[in-house]
Amino acid sequence: MSGPAGVELAEVRDFLAKHAPFDGLPPQALDRIARACTIRYARRGSVVVDVGVHGEGMYVVRSGAVDVVDEAGGLIERVGTGGAFGMTSLLEHKPTRYRSTATEDTLLLLMPAELFHELSREHPGFATFYAASHHARLSRAIENLQKASSGSTVLGTRLRDLVRREPVTIGGEATIAAAASQMAEAGVSCILVVDGQDLLGIVTDRDLRTRVLAAGRDPGDPVSSVMTAPAATLPAGALALEALLEMVGRDIHHLPVIDDDGTTVGLVTTTDLIRLENSNPVYLAADIGGQTTIAGVVEQAHRIPDVLAMLVDRDVTAGDICRVVTALGDGVRRRVLTLVEAELGGAPAPYSWVVLGSVAREEEALSADQDHALVLGEEGHDEWFARLAERVTEVLEECGWPRCPGDVMATNPHWRLTVEGWRGQFMSWSREPDPDAVLHVAVFHDMRHLGGTPALTDAVRRAAADNVSPRLLGHLGSQALRMRPPLGFFRGFVLEREGEHRETLDIKRGIAAVVQLARVHALRAGSSALTTRARLVAAQQAGLLGEGTATDLRDALELMSYRRLRHQVEQVRAGDKPDNHLAPAELTDRQRRHLKDAFHIVQSAQQQLSSRLGPGFD
Repeated sequence: MSGPAGVELAEVRDFLAKHAPFDGLPPQALDRIARACTIRYARRGSVVVDVGVHGEGMYVVRSGAVDVVDEAGGLIERVGTGGAFGMTSLLEHKPTRYRSTATEDTLLLLMPAELFHELSREHPGFATFYAASHHARLSRAIENLQKASSGSTVLGTRLRDLVRREPVTIGGEATIAAAASQMAEAGVSCILVVDGQDLLGIVTDRDLRTRVLAAGRDPGDPVSSVMTAPAATLPAGALALEALLEMVGRDIHHLPVIDDDGTTVGLVTTTDLIRLENSNPVYLAADIGGQTTIAGVVEQAHRIPDVLAMLVDRDVTAGDICRVVTALGDGVRRRVLTLVEAELGGAPAPYSWVVLGSVAREEEALSADQDHALVLGEEGHDEWFARLAERVTEVLEECGWPRCPGDVMATNPHWRLTVEGWRGQFMSWSREPDPDAVLHVAVFHDMRHLGGTPALTDAVRRAAADNVSPRLLGHLGSQALRMRPPLGFFRGFVLEREGEHRETLDIKRGIAAVVQLARVHALRAGSSALTTRARLVAAQQAGLLGEGTATDLRDALELMSYRRLRHQVEQVRAGDKPDNHLAPAELTDRQRRHLKDAFHIVQSAQQQLSSRLGPGFD
């Protein structure tokens, strides 16, 4: 074993530069790796890393080959030149579960564990690349163990079902030493810092290494001085996929789970997630996050329709399918935004990229187009942000999202504004709610942060909420009453009579009517909820909708959305462009009856709104 020197350093650096993810690192990082790596030689048949051993670091194969097998001897991966192994132990902070054996005489580069973690913190592309490799490797291990079950899918798993024990907690005034001792005693790799029932932050074993030992901190200091605050959290009802996306995006391995009343019920870890069934969306999310080129992101984006088809085949609910499709789309959009920003040389000022419409509501289907805008931290840089908007929009087109026909995109200078500019826009729409203003309010009230500085998005959303006049609400309500589902007076379907969609109904009309009803009621209730389902709940809790009506509308939305998704999957499989136009003749009698019932529920809710608000409202 030796460290490279002289000419060998240059050779190691040049070798690494030819292989991902090292090819995306700056020259100084490559030099640093080359100096830190040691060279090891493994004879054919020799075990390099055995099961149950804490890894010294990550091994990169310079020449030769290594087989990675599980405890039962099942082949997980054959690692060739430029490939790596040993990162499982580093990512999980536990002894490895795999045996790595040289299948031929092999030359290896050993990267120290400390350097691996430093590079992961400093270079997100490096971290996400190995996170994706790690998840894919574990999926193959799960297949080998044959633990996957068609009746149990990661997508149908809520975080509350993954929590196995109560969280280990400590008060913020306790010492670092006490926290470390409590973690060791409980056999956990993290501890939650609390004040009564309130979660203050989180401390992990990685924090103890990097913020205490490496920094020379006094173990007698309060644990709150080294915690991560605020801790990233997710609600107990969130999907496992959402947890994985959050962990990959933040480069974290522990996520507190919060119940409806704000109580922390436990934690989920990356290990919890990868123990679940091997479900394509999970690994697609990791693959998207690991892309270092725009071409790579575009390629991964085109896998999303296949994921949607798999979910429909498994009879996952429409609400969950749309959340998954939105989450995968968000992964693509964030990665594109990051890569384009780097391509343009970095932003000249803080900004927030926001998504609008169905994407903001987490109700995306395959027929969605692009709806987005920019919130600028300061004026004077519009040329750069115009280039950013055009390039991102161009790439998203390549990914499969067409441009908005109404030009509601950040490429339109009207939708690249400072917080004050947006505030003025919402004030104007509220004072003079002409038809265009009402349309814009409906779009821009459905706004969600995607990338950049979240505080800018929060400020604009507050400005939107502060500028909802009774007159504006009246016009929005009137619009909700005009959005009629395609059902006639005698409960017959209203079909297109000519054109390419002849003898079909536009199911989006029924879905949009529920969306607008929920939006109006939520605004009347003063709710900041974004999803249609959450808005209906808020309206019910505010006494604006009866429990039966709110439940019926949620059920109608589920039925219509599911029928649309199944229709779109059939179109994709037939090689057609997905749309919202269903042919009733192709539905069964039962499906037609259910669809009519859903449309009738929407009409009844519209009538209730009209009678509640009085004459002249519609």
